[in-house]
Amino acid sequence: MATSVGFDLDMTLADTRIGIAAAMDELSARLGVPIDSQVVVSRLGPPLEAELANWLPPEEIPAAADLYREIYPEVGVPVHVPMAGAHEAVESVKSRGGKVIVVTGKNPRDAKSTVRRLGFDVDEVVGSVFGAGKGAALSAFGAAAYVGDHVADIEAARAGGALSVTVATGPYTAGELREHGADVALDDLTEFADWFTDWQRRHELV
Repeated sequence: MATSVGFDLDMTLADTRIGIAAAMDELSARLGVPIDSQVVVSRLGPPLEAELANWLPPEEIPAAADLYREIYPEVGVPVHVPMAGAHEAVESVKSRGGKVIVVTGKNPRDAKSTVRRLGFDVDEVVGSVFGAGKGAALSAFGAAAYVGDHVADIEAARAGGALSVTVATGPYTAGELREHGADVALDDLTEFADWFTDWQRRHELV
């Protein structure tokens, strides 16, 4: 039986730190408000508005978020690069007959443009969802596993009835991800293909 898998985007499939930092720096300059972009990219995962709340008063966040999203396609997306092992991870699912969905907190437009730019062969992209809010998309897609780098991605997998597979390429170590309840904690996606092949074979025997 083919096994479909969901993946997070930022710091799971795509290294978006340079692009996000550049967009934040531009936003900071346009608003005249200090924003430490290196701090921002050290804790990627939560929605944009949640990050902006660290730098701006509540009443200024909606307009700042709109401006950031105006800046991002030209400043951020062009400098994204795939994470090590990302293409191989997606291909390992597709080559065994599975489908791949990307479920991310990034807005749908920028998520899809990032996926296209980096050439990931995925079947669906769902954006602007975080934590347990990703569960509905994973469940509807029939994802048996969800791969992410954040503890909120563990919540997403649980909410979607999927195995929680994590990679220590974001703000958490593999040990911390296990402590938060991840079913599987890999150092990075270069370990995914071998793990997935073995897991799917065992899954088929159950």
